[in-house]
Amino acid sequence: MKVLKNKLQIEQARQELIRKRLSCIESPMMGVLRKLGIHSGIKLGDQIKSWDVLETLNFLEQNVHKSDPILDIGCYASEIIVALHKQGYINLSGADLNPDLELMPEQGSINYVNTDFMHTPFADEAFKAITSISVIEHGFNADALLKEMSRLLQPGGYFIASFDYWPEKIDTTGIKFFGMDWLIFSRQDVSHFVERAEQYGLKMVGDFSPESQDTPIECGGKEYTFGWIVFEKL
Repeated sequence: MKVLKNKLQIEQARQELIRKRLSCIESPMMGVLRKLGIHSGIKLGDQIKSWDVLETLNFLEQNVHKSDPILDIGCYASEIIVALHKQGYINLSGADLNPDLELMPEQGSINYVNTDFMHTPFADEAFKAITSISVIEHGFNADALLKEMSRLLQPGGYFIASFDYWPEKIDTTGIKFFGMDWLIFSRQDVSHFVERAEQYGLKMVGDFSPESQDTPIECGGKEYTFGWIVFEKL
């Protein structure tokens, strides 16, 4: 597990994504054209997610072959799945309940499926890797999520997730996003998640480093940071 330390890491990550020609967020000019109604289509990604997108792309580049099947869950407006296409991955799928999924880019190259990612129609052991950028903290259900991720992953495959995080517990009672309860994971929440994952044959990769002193993220009246974690299917 890694933790976003400060805003500078976000800026540096975006510059690296641009340098590698993997950045998929729109330019400020395109944003202006969108507001004027001249430019349409889905607004992909978010500058604030630069760090975890780059961490995920780098991990996959080092551990997953370009022809291996990869699934992105909660893929609507997700930058990661389009960046993976740019990176040269050729066997990509995305899962999301949003009915506008058909408006996502690269329809001919990426297999988009309108489905609940905790109950998908994909076959057992269908994927070498599953990505999830700022998704699991919304309507979090550890058992349903881990059961499906374990079912979908091939042995030796990876579940890679980023999520809202702060070492101490932050109360988000009554705050909802996308009509779902919102969880800012605490150190204890992550520890329990890791322990629960082992019951489904998913083991955390690397060290557990949950400490953070800076709060580079502000949303919903709360200040926190991002966590990033990788599980391997045993």
